[in-house]
Amino acid sequence: MKIKVLITALFAFITISAFAQKGELSDAKDDYTKYDGLRAANMALAKPALTTAKAHIDKAAANAKTATMPETYALKAAIYASLASTDADAPAAATDYATAEDALTKAIAADTKKENTLYIQHATTELAQAQLNKGVKAYQAKNFDEAYKAFDAARQLIPTDTTAILYTAISASNTKNYPVAITNYSALVAIPTYSTKGRVDVYNDLTTLYLYNKDTTGAMKVISEAVTKFPNNADLRKREIEVSLQAGQSGDLITKIETAIKGDPGNKALYYYEGLTYSQIAEVAGNEIKKLEKADKKAAAAKPGVKQAPNPQIAKLKQTRLDNFTKAAEQYKKAIAIDPNYFEAVMNVGYVTIAPAIDIYNDAQQLPTTQQKAYDADMAKANAQFELAKPYVLKAVELNGQSLDALTNLKSYYLGKKDAENANAVQKKIDALPKAAQ
Repeated sequence: MKIKVLITALFAFITISAFAQKGELSDAKDDYTKYDGLRAANMALAKPALTTAKAHIDKAAANAKTATMPETYALKAAIYASLASTDADAPAAATDYATAEDALTKAIAADTKKENTLYIQHATTELAQAQLNKGVKAYQAKNFDEAYKAFDAARQLIPTDTTAILYTAISASNTKNYPVAITNYSALVAIPTYSTKGRVDVYNDLTTLYLYNKDTTGAMKVISEAVTKFPNNADLRKREIEVSLQAGQSGDLITKIETAIKGDPGNKALYYYEGLTYSQIAEVAGNEIKKLEKADKKAAAAKPGVKQAPNPQIAKLKQTRLDNFTKAAEQYKKAIAIDPNYFEAVMNVGYVTIAPAIDIYNDAQQLPTTQQKAYDADMAKANAQFELAKPYVLKAVELNGQSLDALTNLKSYYLGKKDAENANAVQKKIDALPKAAQ
């Protein structure tokens, strides 16, 4: 009888002890739920609940009856991960992070029935947030290597998190680890739910990274993909033109645009982009002319008294510049025919018409005084070209009087016409523009 009573009492003690530890687990769960519900609204009110949740889960984890339960591991991981993401003390946060990481690994292995998925997800999210916080601090301190490690750790925890992917790409780019940056940016644009603006920005950055990595083929491929997905985005179209010129594929780009025009002849933007392509080709030729002229002056200075022969390459480039400005004007005018108030096209046709006038005017100023007839002929030619630009430069300012480019073109016109009074009046308008517009 005494033995039976003793055994009964022993069973009762064991049962009460087990229930006590399960009570700690339940209390930890309740406190963590309370913390999770309060933290978005008021972290100061929420934090005490997290502290008590930690005390309860530590007791549950210390008892042999509940220590290895999947729920204990998962809840411990979630609680300690939350501590790691909110603790301002770096060493304490690091200790909490290690504890959470260990518990999470055990929870994933033990939770074969997937009954604690919510806590496991909470833990994973909080650990990722802790890494993001760490990465932001490192990035702000310009410690880009450490920032990359932290952001990449967050990305590995949640591979589909767009913020983690973006920050990993940016920090990798800052460490000049372009292949890794390209990989992450490429993953980002492949996510269909990522915002349109975000994807456009990423495509621009991705193109730049390929160029930094000296891969013009990759740059052309990605910018072409971007334009295909966002055909009406002006920034991407301009970027495609820039990359095509760098890659020596301007001809292919023009062919592509002309094909698009055949399919959509009423699309004013396509004519504008073709005009922009020709404009850029002309500008590239102009830059080459400047380089050659600078080299010729340097060579002439090194051999004073020796007459330098005209550089035939300069003459060829000048013709290329003029031809492409003419082609650009034709395309811009087609866009204006569809929309007479298409500001960008009006402004640009003014520019590509006035630019040759400026070139002729400047070349005339370089003629020796003994060539008066040639000077007069060039000035007459420049004057006629300035007049061709007049209606467009005036119209552009009429459409947008706050445009620095439009006002600059108008000022150039007046300077070319030697109309100092109006040129000065336009300059006053330029000076009055908001600083951001200048």
